[in-house]
Amino acid sequence: MIQQEYLLVKQSFKVLKVISLFLLLLLTNSSASENFLLNSDAVIDPRTTVKINQIGNELKDKTGINVYLYAKKTFGVKKNTPTKEKLEYIKNYEENLLKQLKKPYVILTLALDETHVNIRATKDLKNVIDKNEILNEYVIPLLASKDKNDLFAKTSAAVLNGYDEIVSQIVESKGLERLDSAIGESGKTFSTIWKVIMYSLVVFGILSYTVIILRSKKK
Repeated sequence: MIQQEYLLVKQSFKVLKVISLFLLLLLTNSSASENFLLNSDAVIDPRTTVKINQIGNELKDKTGINVYLYAKKTFGVKKNTPTKEKLEYIKNYEENLLKQLKKPYVILTLALDETHVNIRATKDLKNVIDKNEILNEYVIPLLASKDKNDLFAKTSAAVLNGYDEIVSQIVESKGLERLDSAIGESGKTFSTIWKVIMYSLVVFGILSYTVIILRSKKK
């Protein structure tokens, strides 16, 4: 009798365990995070991928807007392709990519070999973000910087910086507070530092040129 009760309890425990695992699986799937990094060709640091998905998922939860990143070593443009054909190829490449995205969306695209970086968006979001500001102040300066960091590190930093600024501008347009997952003011800080360095170089160049001209006149 005791043996039968033991077997019954054991069987009930197994059933309960299966039900618990099933419920856990359902909860895990229902709360699964979306992946906003569509392709990276291993040119993006895994930690950057995690951060981008954190930011992207929080924005999606609060606004319903998708912000994607598509970064590759190459889009497949053949070497020595004329500029006009290269631009047409990239345009068509991106158009095919856009067909796969969930609307509304913004996407930051990058191809290292083609030295191409771009931002595309659905019509309702084109006027929400400042494409030129994001690319020229948050992405390109990091990619173009000549420092000890390798291309892998610079690419990761550049796309994260640009991605975060895209999201920040969307959040601001919605009148929301800064996202908990956002990287904060570091992107803007770098942009400011970069501007100061660039302006300083220009001023230094002008002064150096002026000194050279004055010295040549004295001779």
